[in-house]
Amino acid sequence: MNYTMDAQGFKTIREIPEGERPREKIQSTGVSALSDSELMCCILGSGNKEKDVASLSREVLDFISRHEGASFNELMTIKGLGNAKASVVASCLELGRRLSGSTARRMSQPVDIYNLIRHYGDRQQEHFITILLNGALEIMSVNVVTVGLVNKTLVHPREVFSLAIKERATSLICAHNHPSSFVEPSDADIELTRLLAKSGEILGIKILDHIVFNSRTYVSFAEKGIEIYKE
Repeated sequence: MNYTMDAQGFKTIREIPEGERPREKIQSTGVSALSDSELMCCILGSGNKEKDVASLSREVLDFISRHEGASFNELMTIKGLGNAKASVVASCLELGRRLSGSTARRMSQPVDIYNLIRHYGDRQQEHFITILLNGALEIMSVNVVTVGLVNKTLVHPREVFSLAIKERATSLICAHNHPSSFVEPSDADIELTRLLAKSGEILGIKILDHIVFNSRTYVSFAEKGIEIYKE
């Protein structure tokens, strides 16, 4: 169909078997094999007296998801992060922004989108994400619109389309992670997508697909033949 690893349950790095530690995994299997939590553990290096490195990593990731373009001062509001660690995280975020904006990326299949966002698959809460596209189907931005509860997220059309209007996107792809291992779209997922599609028609912004995913697999409305535009 073309368009027209779980977080480790550990307290400290030393508690993990040596071959499964994040930095060792980078050497043996490559950096792409690490989950977001493991990557953040590598960046932070250690926890503190109040929080172990895994807990602090999850908190930082959650904060970044909720605060687009988190600055150093904003990161410093995370209790226990500290000046040095906040500086490292802010530097990594800025470098990522600079590098990701250097070339346009054209997405032609659902798997392209999944590979771009699959790192959200290990999050413990649902993240509703929009991928904004221009007329050439090149990605303009990837945005976390809302972060929900453990097993559901709430999203409104105004939240989904506000940034799309601002960036003058011509189409978008919706996606959200399922914290459980079950990625089959629910009736509520389908109903929401059709509501968003109707809103998009008024605005002239087409919904191309909705992808439901976890860190291992995904289901694409387009590939599965689920009608988004239905009377």
